[in-house]
Amino acid sequence: MALQEHLTDSIKEAMKAKDSTRLEALRAIKSAILLEQTSGGDSTLSEEKEIQLLQKLVKQRRDSATIYREQKREDLAVPEEAQAEIIAAFLPEQLSSEEIEKCVDKIIADTGAAGMKDMGKVMGMANKEMTGKADGKTIATIVKQKLS
Repeated sequence: MALQEHLTDSIKEAMKAKDSTRLEALRAIKSAILLEQTSGGDSTLSEEKEIQLLQKLVKQRRDSATIYREQKREDLAVPEEAQAEIIAAFLPEQLSSEEIEKCVDKIIADTGAAGMKDMGKVMGMANKEMTGKADGKTIATIVKQKLS
């Protein structure tokens, strides 16, 4: 519930400051949370589910910005990236590449993974351990590099 309280306060601040980009991003978060709560039957979301929801929103914005840039639509890409940064501020602090590598090395040692055939096992544990702290694409790249 702490996320929703923080979100409500942030929306009020953005309204007072007349920051339309921030307000739009915050309302998108609130909308996604409300949709998730009403669709699941359970009115409360776990912290893990909230983090997954925020990561999904950030990824959507960044993917949209990439597509807009490919189409040479800078005017549409800039607001998408700004919203992604605003939403990302609600996520836990991200791990550096070195920290991700250390974590992946530990998981490989613990599971005894020997090659690419064990990638699924390593990825499952790595994603569970680093939920919200690292991007799945980055984790996958590092796991592939370590196992090949």
